[in-house]
Order: sequence, then structure tokens, then C-alpha cells
Amino acid sequence: MSEGNPGEASRGNGASRHGGSPHADIAETGVAAEELRQFVERVERLEEEKKALSDDIRDVYAEMKGRGFDVKVVRQIVRMRKQDHAERMEMEAILDLYMSALNM
Repeated sequence: MSEGNPGEASRGNGASRHGGSPHADIAETGVAAEELRQFVERVERLEEEKKALSDDIRDVYAEMKGRGFDVKVVRQIVRMRKQDHAERMEMEAILDLYMSALNM
């Protein structure tokens, strides 16, 4: 273990985990720091967009509920429409089998 930074030998330089480490570049130049700042800002913008979309979806469900639709059922339909047709048919067949076994 080196005298410098405790735990340095166990962590290594991170190059093998990250495909080449920009850590030295950040310390020596502002180029990698600028790139890092840009990545962070992109993620922050995407998180803002994701929250806005989530709010919009919540508003649509609230509107549906106000018009008398059963939101729980609509959410299930949305999930089902995302599934592959064959996958959905298989799941429904298993559901029918289990319900039959339980005399439902």
C-alpha cells in the first residue's frame, strides 16, 4: 500500500472500470472538468424533462378520473399494451389457469 492516499492500492486508478480514467486530466487541465460539467448539466436537464413528463401523465390520469374512468384499470391497460402480444397471451392463459385452480 502506498504512503499517499489510504485505500489507494485497493481502489486503483479506476482506468480498468471506466475504460480510461479522466481523473488526471481533471486535475491537470480544465478540459475534462468542462466535459464533466456538460455531462452533469445534460443529466440535470433530462431529469427536469422527466419530471415534467411525469407531471403531465399524472394530470392526464386526474383528468380521466374526473371524467369517470377507472384509473387503476387504465393503468393496467397501458402496462398490457407495452407487452408483446404473445407474452400477454401467455400471461393471460396462466392467469386463467390459476384462477380456475382457485375456483374463481
